[in-house]
Amino acid sequence: MLEYPPEPFRIKMVEPISLIGRPEREIALKRAGYNVFGLKAEEIFIDLLTDSGTGAMSQHQWAAIMEGDESYAGARSYLRLSEVMQEIFGFKYFVPTHQGRAAENILCAVMLGQGQYVPSNMHFDTTEGNIRARGGRPTNLVIDEAFDPQSQHPFKGNMDLDKLRGFIANVGAGNIPFGMITITNNAGGGQPVSMANLKAVAAIYKEHHIPFFIDACRFAENAYFIKLREPGYQHKSIPEITRQIFSLADGATMSAKKDAIVNIGGFLAVNDEEAFVDIRNELILREGFPTYGGLAGRDLDAMAVGLREGMEESYLAYRLGQTAYLAGKLLEAGIPIIEPPGGHAVYIDAGRLLPHIPPAAFPGQALAVELYRQGAIRGVELGSVAFAFPDPDTGEMVHPKMELVRLAIPRRVYTQAHIDYVARTLVAIKSQAADIRGYTITYAPRLLRHFTARFEPLD
Repeated sequence: MLEYPPEPFRIKMVEPISLIGRPEREIALKRAGYNVFGLKAEEIFIDLLTDSGTGAMSQHQWAAIMEGDESYAGARSYLRLSEVMQEIFGFKYFVPTHQGRAAENILCAVMLGQGQYVPSNMHFDTTEGNIRARGGRPTNLVIDEAFDPQSQHPFKGNMDLDKLRGFIANVGAGNIPFGMITITNNAGGGQPVSMANLKAVAAIYKEHHIPFFIDACRFAENAYFIKLREPGYQHKSIPEITRQIFSLADGATMSAKKDAIVNIGGFLAVNDEEAFVDIRNELILREGFPTYGGLAGRDLDAMAVGLREGMEESYLAYRLGQTAYLAGKLLEAGIPIIEPPGGHAVYIDAGRLLPHIPPAAFPGQALAVELYRQGAIRGVELGSVAFAFPDPDTGEMVHPKMELVRLAIPRRVYTQAHIDYVARTLVAIKSQAADIRGYTITYAPRLLRHFTARFEPLD
């Protein structure tokens, strides 16, 4: 019997949701070009599209919003956030941004040149998109176990150290303006990175004088995995583990819409004063004054509170437990997923569930459409729609190694009954999997095509 962890909170406000009928869902899919990003919120029953900005804020966060200082420069809200940033991350300088992709854009604008390379374990979509938009080449060097969905490796987000050394030797350190690592590894199943791996990656980057940046979107979940799985950290607190993680890096980007549990916000942090001057100037040009960075003061206050709340162990135990519960339900029914489950999402292996659909016909997109068709549940494709790209040298389309559908669980939003409904819907889909058809793209932009592409089902 699978156990569902009790929520470390009680509900004091509710938002009505409704389940529209199957005919209405078919109409909605056609209107949206079979892209679930194009569906209206009121057409969704359970929304697992993303955990970014979709969480429920606490009473303390809402109270902090009421204290927001909307001064254009030098706001008290900024000073409160600055204190929390120093306490948690320890970087010398930071700028707030409206979300993580803005931080990535500024970092790339300031540091990345045409044709240069940026290695990581696995870049997520907006990071990869921002690097490509500046003419850079994002490169993924995650360990091979990341591509074995059934491997029980406890830290499948780890960077492959031999691959990293070989990559630096091949392209030259001078062609790498900065290196990254994503914690947890969203593109590879929300898998964590070990402290030992972070230390080794930092040492390699330092040896070659390559600035090291952490994509910190889910830093608290990663820290909790370290506490649970890595010897020597069981008795350390999440703040202690977090400070050790970021002491290894030269900077970080973050979408605060994840582990800071806010609806909008992010930051870019660095230790280098010269880089910070350029970053600050770019921020002023694109986002806003350095003490608000494209956000309202109330958003800064909510972020300051949420960063601390996101590290509470009772919350993290519930958070990881809820994800593990859904994963267990699917495994019990024989639905292939990435194992072990990550912290923020369950990743269904659409390639294995729908082996009759080749990557060029987008099995992940087919499964995402079917999930909405049968249950009004919205997930997101993370396969060849999101991550296939033309090789810059040959022009040949390079498909990712896995065709996935991510079910990202918003923080503090859904109950056990909702999760059970998702599992039952997927069990029904599995029983009819052989009848599901692939899709073809009828429209797509050059970058980040999964957000706005349109599709038609294949005959």
